[in-house]
Amino acid sequence: MPKSPQALFDYLAELGIPVTTRQHPPLFTVEESQSLRGAIPGAHTKNLFLKDRKDRHFLVSVEEDARVDLKSIHHIIGASGRVSFGKPDRLMDYLGVTPGAVTLFGVVNDTEGEVTVVLDEALMAHEIINAHPLHNEATTSIARADLPRFLEATGHEPLILKVSQ
Repeated sequence: MPKSPQALFDYLAELGIPVTTRQHPPLFTVEESQSLRGAIPGAHTKNLFLKDRKDRHFLVSVEEDARVDLKSIHHIIGASGRVSFGKPDRLMDYLGVTPGAVTLFGVVNDTEGEVTVVLDEALMAHEIINAHPLHNEATTSIARADLPRFLEATGHEPLILKVSQ
C-alpha cells in the first residue's frame, strides 16, 4: 500500500528536511497549476513517468514550462531506445500516485529502486523546488540542497542532466 502524504512528511522530518506545504484545489495540468496555486515561490515541476523498450522506468523532473523532446530524450537519460509514457498501473505500483499527481516525492514508495530519477539541471538552478506531496491537492516546497538528500535516502541516486531544451 502506498504511503500517505502524512507518512511522507514524517519521513522528511525524520531526515531533518524542512518543507512547507500549501493546500489548493486539485491540479491536473501545468496550466491549471499556474492559474490556481497562487504565488508559491520557487521552481514548479513537471514530471514525466517514462519507460524504455527494456521496461526500465524513469521519472524525469523539469521546470513546469520546460520543453522536452521525447523523441531524443533516451539518448540523454540512458534509456534503451525511444521512451513512452509509463502505464498508470506501473505508476501506482512504483510511485504510489495516479496520473495528474506524478511527483518526485513518489519515490518514497519505490522501495525496490525500480525507477531512475532524472533531474533537469535547469530545475536544480533554483533555490526552492515545488512538487505535489503524493496527491495533487497541495504543493510542497523543498530546498534544492535537500532534494538530493531525500532522493538518496530513498535509495535513488538522481541523475542531474540537461534534459530541457
